[in-house]
Amino acid sequence: MLDAAAAAFVASGVEAPVRDIAARAGVGTATIYRHFPTRADLIIAVYRHQVEACAEAGPALLASAATPHAALGSWIDRFVDFLVTKHGLAAAMQTDAAGFEALHTYFLDRLVPVCGRLLDAAVGAGEIRADIDAYALMRGVGNLCIGAENDPRYDARHLVRLLVAGLRGTGPEGAMAHNSE
Repeated sequence: MLDAAAAAFVASGVEAPVRDIAARAGVGTATIYRHFPTRADLIIAVYRHQVEACAEAGPALLASAATPHAALGSWIDRFVDFLVTKHGLAAAMQTDAAGFEALHTYFLDRLVPVCGRLLDAAVGAGEIRADIDAYALMRGVGNLCIGAENDPRYDARHLVRLLVAGLRGTGPEGAMAHNSE
């Protein structure tokens, strides 16, 4: 049900009709409401489910990718997918500032360390610069994703790929030039 809800949120936003989510999940609307009495309950459950999936993907990608940089790039792609489904979360939780803050803390506690391990592996392999902070990278990716839903010409994924490629710091503007600033 959570994957179906996430897909509906991507297609239609967090206000996607429950009947659409139920149809995607192959269940009745009553089943959705039995598990998630309010829309906010469903949104929070999807959010937590996707944070966990993103967190668990990091070590798996590191173990299976050709290089740590490739694992980082694949993980960042998943992170971008996650960010797309979270649009509208703040508006949906306006009446619950403490709940929103708790979700944000959960997000940071779970994902920043995963990103940090991916960065450390890529640095250890000599694939990227050593002066990259996981939180700053994730914040940069998030900022590149803002506005993508309002402009069909804006390609956030392309910009994020440029950012990840730029972590390598090779060429005349490479790590030495950046570290001497």
